[in-house]
Amino acid sequence: MNINVLVVDDEKPLRDFVRRNLEVRGYKVLIASNGLEALAISKNENVQLVIMDIMMPHMDGLEATRRIREDSHVPIIILTAMGEEGDKVRAFDLGADDYLTKPFGVGELLARIKAVLRRADWSETPSPAERIVRGDIEVDLERHKVSVRGHAIDMTPTEFNLLVYLVKNAGKTLPHHAILQHVWGKEYGDEAEYLRVYVGKLRQKIEADPLHPQYLHTEHGIGYRFEV
Repeated sequence: MNINVLVVDDEKPLRDFVRRNLEVRGYKVLIASNGLEALAISKNENVQLVIMDIMMPHMDGLEATRRIREDSHVPIIILTAMGEEGDKVRAFDLGADDYLTKPFGVGELLARIKAVLRRADWSETPSPAERIVRGDIEVDLERHKVSVRGHAIDMTPTEFNLLVYLVKNAGKTLPHHAILQHVWGKEYGDEAEYLRVYVGKLRQKIEADPLHPQYLHTEHGIGYRFEV
């Protein structure tokens, strides 16, 4: 499979559980026990996925996520304890792609890994030689590029796929469930916090005034609508 997965947790039993179940399925697993070790490994190894706990000594998972995101789009799955809703939202704000709530089973772990790797793979995004222009926003589907008011905008694969889905359905109110299923995958549907954070990220990047959006509108209790 040749996919390098960095597992970061200060609890050895959990590290061993994840490593054992990934290695038997062909993943190559790297191990770190805190955020500082994770940063060192991510800078020196070709890491294609990070699975990281939040609560760790020396440097916690949130700070490590923020630092990794400064120069990398590598998918990051955060591990959280039950009830840590605030930590999940903050992790997304800092650049995490998904989360797993402890304790979790092998099936849930593997499903989340497959989902984030699928979303991170540009090659799986349909790439017709097509440009979509909506107002000041131009999306190049072939090159996976977005420009706003003539300026190139850096986007992660998930942000790009979400924007493409919205602009292709401009004028339509898209329900939360439909957006999650289309952009995140069939494994999703109830994770409204994902959309709140990612729509916020898009507004910061495409709106002249994110607090008073021109393009990306919230339909409370329903979903979101892209309007020109």
